[in-house]
This record gives sequence, structure tokens and C-alpha cells, in this order.
Amino acid sequence: MTTAGRARPPEAEDTSLVTACGRRIAVRCLRLAPANRPIGRVTLDVGRDQGDEPGVWAALTADEARGLARLLLLQADLVEQDTGAVGPARQDSSPSA
Repeated sequence: MTTAGRARPPEAEDTSLVTACGRRIAVRCLRLAPANRPIGRVTLDVGRDQGDEPGVWAALTADEARGLARLLLLQADLVEQDTGAVGPARQDSSPSA
């Protein structure tokens, strides 16, 4: 399987980030090559936290990765626009009695 014409980060480029709470999130490409049908996934590996609690791992199709990227960007925009809000937006805005 070739990667010609595809944007790939240079081998030396770090494909992970460390969050403010100390978790490393690694983003990588996973390729499996069964004889009849190659499989490619974008993987997210959320490492252990500062208390050494285990992280999580996910493998996403290209479309799922794009959808997640879109949702992350939307939420980042909301955070930057309204830094005073805490928690998720409320669905019910009717006053309580």
C-alpha cells in the first residue's frame, strides 16, 4: 500500500500532546494489511493520568476521525467565545418555582 499524495507528518514530528492535567494523548495511524482488504485507522491513545490511573485507547475510521475533529473544533470555539460558562449547556431554560 502506498502513501503517495497523502499528507504525512515527518517521522521526527511528535504526534502527541500533553494536557494541562498531565495526560499524554498520542494520535497515530494504524495500518493492518490482510491479504484481501487493507485496513487503516486513526488511533487515539490517552495515557495514564498523574495518579497513574490507566488511560483509554480508540481506533477510528477516517470519517470518524474527521467527525471527532469537527466536534472538537466546535467545542473549542464555544469555550473561547464564552469563557464564563461552566459545564454543559442546559437544555431546559424554564424558571424553577
